[in-house]
Amino acid sequence: MSNPIEPEGGKPEPGPDAPETDDSSERRFTAPSGFDGSTQIIHSVPEPPTEIFAAGEPTEMIDSTAFADSSKAAAPQVIPPRDDAPKPPRTRRSWGWVIAVVLVIAALVALAVLGTVLLTRGGADAASQEDHVRSTIESFDVAIQKGDLAALRGITCGTTRESYVQYDDRSWAETHKRVAAAKQYPVVASIDEVVVVDDHAEANVTTFMANAPQTRSTRSFDLQFRDDQWKICQNG
Repeated sequence: MSNPIEPEGGKPEPGPDAPETDDSSERRFTAPSGFDGSTQIIHSVPEPPTEIFAAGEPTEMIDSTAFADSSKAAAPQVIPPRDDAPKPPRTRRSWGWVIAVVLVIAALVALAVLGTVLLTRGGADAASQEDHVRSTIESFDVAIQKGDLAALRGITCGTTRESYVQYDDRSWAETHKRVAAAKQYPVVASIDEVVVVDDHAEANVTTFMANAPQTRSTRSFDLQFRDDQWKICQNG
């Protein structure tokens, strides 16, 4: 057998049957045929030694009451405001609607007062007119009893007045003398009801004849407002 070819560097190249040598410090790599045939040695990087951790102490349990005490101690505190701190601007009130409400209320009060005055005046006028009607009836009753022809002509109107106008003073005096002696003239006992509508009025009265006061009857008077006074225009 021929000797193996010794490459450059002085070391023989092992054959195919040669045992593999364990070289832990370095490894040899054969360059491909395309290179110049020199062998490159790549040194291995040493690995760091394995670190061994020692067993630690057992986990410490935390008391929950400590957090409760700390939460109570850490409650927020109220800080009083500074005297020199700027005050918030005051909101200006709008007085327009207040004045409007006051004006509306004043107008309503004025209308209520005016209505009350008008109603009171109307009621007072009606009451006063009723009193005038009663006064006219009473004056008529007195003029009949006394035979006052001038008064009867002044407080009557229409056909009633015509019946008194046709008498002259002498004939009327003689007629009234006979009637008064016989007590055949009517007497108004009471004025029961008076209704006034504008310039017209009606009155219901209770009468009796002077010679029979126990016999009562109801009569009515029709009055009109003429010449600024109430006058009896019809009686029956």
